[in-house]
Amino acid sequence: MKQTDLAADQFGASAIDYLRSKVHAQGGDLQRLTNLSGSLHCPAALDLGCGAGHASFAMAQGSARVTAYDLSEKMLDIVKGESRQRGLGNIEVRQGPAERLPFADSTFDLVASRFSAHHWMDVPAAMGEVRRVLKDDGTLVVIDVVAAESPLLDTLLQTVEMLRDASHVRDYRITEWVAMLESANFAAPATDTWILQMEFATWVARMRTPQLRANAIRDVLAGAAEEAKQHFETQPDGSFNLEVAWMQTRPREAAASA
Repeated sequence: MKQTDLAADQFGASAIDYLRSKVHAQGGDLQRLTNLSGSLHCPAALDLGCGAGHASFAMAQGSARVTAYDLSEKMLDIVKGESRQRGLGNIEVRQGPAERLPFADSTFDLVASRFSAHHWMDVPAAMGEVRRVLKDDGTLVVIDVVAAESPLLDTLLQTVEMLRDASHVRDYRITEWVAMLESANFAAPATDTWILQMEFATWVARMRTPQLRANAIRDVLAGAAEEAKQHFETQPDGSFNLEVAWMQTRPREAAASA
């Protein structure tokens, strides 16, 4: 199965779990998206890799006209149903990959992607597409798990992520994000980070990780170097911490003239 099909299949099967997930449905970053979209005065916004739609709902509450875009038709069905239930008539859905956006140049004032980019086949290509569809004075926000700069910690993170979810590609380092954004003609992002505690049982259940792989994750974490255990604050039940980043940027020309 190709990567795009694998990702759509994996997340289609767990769409309702992502709608209900506290990790995805809560967080100060959602209120921050609402505030940002509100400050732009009814912008056209794109939620790139929208999943169950939490970022879409947040931006719509800030008066944005939101296009929720995702590979998974089942995720988009969740977004449509939940939008109706919340009374958010300013959300529409479109299906497709992040690397090929079916929108005209300079369509959006705001593009946001939340907990999605680590599944994309080609993030540089996707960022090139984002720059194309974003207005010259627009804003891009990427929210995602980020890897540590240390190769030891980076390797451990990618290992447990892949064991949990076969559609995982990579949690990028912040330095990698800066390079990819700058290559797509964005300014270096303003970046904030925080810690999310991943409760092991719900983390693997949300992705329907097979028991064999869940056991392998526990074994990898239990046998990790002490430096890694301290960094991720691993717990006896397999729970551990992830670092998440909010990276906000604008096209380089707009940032330079600001």
